[in-house]
Amino acid sequence: MTHGALIDPATNAIQTMMASQGYARLSGAETFAQLGVDAAEWHAFADSWNDLGPDLYMADGGRYRRRRHATFRYEAGDFIRQPHQPHYQSRDYNPLNGDVQRWFDPVEQATIDNPVCRAIFAFCAAQFPMNGTAHVEMHQFRIEARPGEVGRPTPEGLHRDGVDHVLVMLVERRNVREGVTRIGAPDGTPLGEFMLADAGDAMLIDDRRILHGVTEIHAVDDNQPAWRDALVVTFVQA
Repeated sequence: MTHGALIDPATNAIQTMMASQGYARLSGAETFAQLGVDAAEWHAFADSWNDLGPDLYMADGGRYRRRRHATFRYEAGDFIRQPHQPHYQSRDYNPLNGDVQRWFDPVEQATIDNPVCRAIFAFCAAQFPMNGTAHVEMHQFRIEARPGEVGRPTPEGLHRDGVDHVLVMLVERRNVREGVTRIGAPDGTPLGEFMLADAGDAMLIDDRRILHGVTEIHAVDDNQPAWRDALVVTFVQA
């Protein structure tokens, strides 16, 4: 397994790494230092993953994914929530579930109002080029591994999301193994792989330059619930 370099907290070289290699990694400790939130706020934010609805649009027939979704307009430093709308990707970017308007349960307003969520948005705005306005989508994902059914965080494989920039942040891993994040060049050439293992571990991606994907997860103990919770926030410059 090869490993991309972690952010040096002393130099905060996130933007430099994004410019040079198209992605940057942060450990959970580095993420929390950037966000400046307290433990109670984080726990309330993470607990919202316990109330996600099923993803009923999986073309592979799987029922291993739960999610909520929200959209925002970024303008003049503000993230303005938009009326609830479907998530749509072209089949060019998502050959499994593309070309379909997918309606998911909306993210709860209390989750969006949580200081953690607001700090994550502000962090993204500071790190990604955000000139003018942008279309922003927030996704809460829970991938479950059950007896007889593995969990697939990215069933479409190594892919682009069809946006400009992406934040992926691990919220929790419970009773699971594997789930390795893989990074690739646009032609599919592998560029590295690593594990988002601890709460707050994150990566920022220039989606125009980098493919990404996550391998299947399996339960360590089939007799206990097993899941991988993640937050994904995408940006398209208007």
